[in-house]
Amino acid sequence: MADLKEIMATGRRKCAIAVVKLVKGKGRIFVNGKKLADYIGNMPSVEMMIYRPLVLTENQDKYDVRVKAVGGGIVAQAAAIRHGISRALLKSNEEYKNVLKAEGLLTRDARVKERKKYGRKRARKRFQFSKR
Repeated sequence: MADLKEIMATGRRKCAIAVVKLVKGKGRIFVNGKKLADYIGNMPSVEMMIYRPLVLTENQDKYDVRVKAVGGGIVAQAAAIRHGISRALLKSNEEYKNVLKAEGLLTRDARVKERKKYGRKRARKRFQFSKR
């Protein structure tokens, strides 16, 4: 167990970046200065997704999580926060590696939006074709 006052890690997903700090506490999560529920609104599935690494390692009541999230949308930021929490937990205790890796929480999701191509409306959508 690392005896640091705070453990920092970075999580990423699409264009979202989350800088996560784990601090000894009661299991509260603050994102950009707001409580998690206030930040994400009424999305219980997203909230469960963020808490997943803490629940798996049985640390939901041991750490407070402070996050600075930028870029992307709410769900992409939530995935970035989850990735950051997982990496921070791994820094705190190497024994969590097998549990987190089995759930796929340590892997950065590399899928990003495909770029727009010229002569097209979006990446793959074409303009309407008219024969006559």
